[in-house]
Amino acid sequence: MQKNLRALTEGPIASRLLLFTLPILVGNILQSLNATVNSFWIGHYLGETALAASSNAAIVMFLVMGAMFGAFMAATILIGQYLGAGRLHDAKQVIGTATSFVTVLAVGLGVIGWVFCASLLHLMQTPEAAMPLAIAYMRVIFLSLPFMILYIFATSVLRGAGDARTPLYFLCLSVGLDIGLNPVFIFGLGPAPRLGIAGSALATLLAQAISLFVLIVFLYRRKNPLMLHKGEFGLLRMDWSIVRTLVVKGIPMAMQMMVMSLSMVLMISLVNGFGIDTTAAFGAATQVWNYIQMPAFAISMAVSSMAAQNIGARLWDRVAAITRLGVVYQLLLTGALVCLIEVIGPSFLGLFLPDRSPSLAIALHMNTIVAWSFIFFGISLVLFGVVRANGAVIAPLLILVLSLLGLRFPMAWLLMDSWHADAIWWSFPASSALSVILAFIYYNFGRWREARMMTPQAAAAAVAASTELG
Repeated sequence: MQKNLRALTEGPIASRLLLFTLPILVGNILQSLNATVNSFWIGHYLGETALAASSNAAIVMFLVMGAMFGAFMAATILIGQYLGAGRLHDAKQVIGTATSFVTVLAVGLGVIGWVFCASLLHLMQTPEAAMPLAIAYMRVIFLSLPFMILYIFATSVLRGAGDARTPLYFLCLSVGLDIGLNPVFIFGLGPAPRLGIAGSALATLLAQAISLFVLIVFLYRRKNPLMLHKGEFGLLRMDWSIVRTLVVKGIPMAMQMMVMSLSMVLMISLVNGFGIDTTAAFGAATQVWNYIQMPAFAISMAVSSMAAQNIGARLWDRVAAITRLGVVYQLLLTGALVCLIEVIGPSFLGLFLPDRSPSLAIALHMNTIVAWSFIFFGISLVLFGVVRANGAVIAPLLILVLSLLGLRFPMAWLLMDSWHADAIWWSFPASSALSVILAFIYYNFGRWREARMMTPQAAAAAVAASTELG
C-alpha cells in the first residue's frame, strides 16, 4: 500500500498524467452539470425570484470556497511531497492538523454565515423580493458548509496521494444524490416536506453529508494507509508550524482564484455599458468559456499533485517531463475544444440564447476573438501548477495580477472609445499572451526550485529519507 501511495513517482509519465487528469476533468464537468440542473429546478419551477436568490447565495459560497481553496491546495501539495519522500507519518500529521484546522474554520464560517447572511445579502444589494428566499436558501447552505468543506478536503488529500479515481466515484454519488433529492424536497414528494428553495439547499446538505460519511467508511474498510487509526488520533492536535504553512502558502493560492473572479466582474461592468444584447451574449459566451477552460484547470491540478510527489522524491528530471507533457496535453485538449466550438458555435451558443436573437451574432463574434486565448492562458495555469508544487506561490499571483488586472481591464477601458466592444474582446488574448510569456520566463529563469513547502528540518529529513530509499 505504501508503494501505491508513491505511484506518481514511478512508471511512464505520459500515461500516468493522462489517466490522472481525466477523472479530475470529468469531475469538473459533473460539478458544472450539477449546478446547471439545480438552477433548472429552481428557475423553471420556483421562478425568476428564486433563481435570483440562489444566484446571490452562490456568489457568497463561491467566495467562501475560494478562500478555503488555498488551504486545500497547500495541504495537498505538502502531503504529496511527504509521500514522494516516503514519509507517511509526516503526511498523516499534515492530514490530522489540516482536518482539525479546516473543521474549525468550516464550523466558524457556518455559524457566522447563519447569523449574518441577511446582512451579507443586503451588502450585495440583493433585490428585496428575493431576500426571504435567499436567506432561507443560504442558511441551509451554511449548515452544510462543514460537510462540504471536509468532503472536498478528503478528496483533495486522495488526489495528492495519487488517487484521482476514488474522488470521482464519490463525486458521482454526491452529484447523483443532489440532483435526485432536489425535486423531492422542493416539491415535497412522498413523505418529504415541501420546502421550496430551502429544499434545494437541504438536498445539497444531505448529498454532501452522506457522501462524506460513505467515503470515510469506504477508506477505513479498504484500510487506506492515510487514515488515522488507534494510537494516531493524537495527530488531530493542531501542529502550528503546519497551520502556518497552510495559511502562508494557502492565502496566495486563494488570492489567485479571487483575482480571476475579480477580473471577470470588472469585465462584466464594462460589457453592461453596451446594452442588454451584448450583456446576454457575454453571459452565453462565458458559459461556453467555462467548459473550454476545464481541461486547463484539470491538468493544472494533476501536474501539481504529480510534481509535488516527484519534488519530494527529488526526481527533478521527472518534474521537467511532467511539465512538458502537461503543456502538450493542455494544447491538444483545449485546442481541440476551441476548434469544436468554432465549428458548432451557433448551435452551442444557441442553447443559451433565443432563436434569431441579435445576441447570437455578438456572441459568435466575441467567441471567435476570445476563445483561442484560453489555449495560451491554460499553459500559464499548467506552469503555475508545477511551480506551486514546490511552494512558489507569490510569483503566479503577481503574474495574474499584472496580466488580468494590470493589462486586461485597463486595455479594454482605454480603447473602448475607438474600438468599442472589441476593445473588451481583444483584451483577453492580450492578457493571455502576457501571462504565458511571464509564466515561461519565471519557470525557466525564476528561483522557484529553491522554494519549499516543508520546514528546513523536515526538508533535510525528507532528502535523507529519499536518498535511503533511492
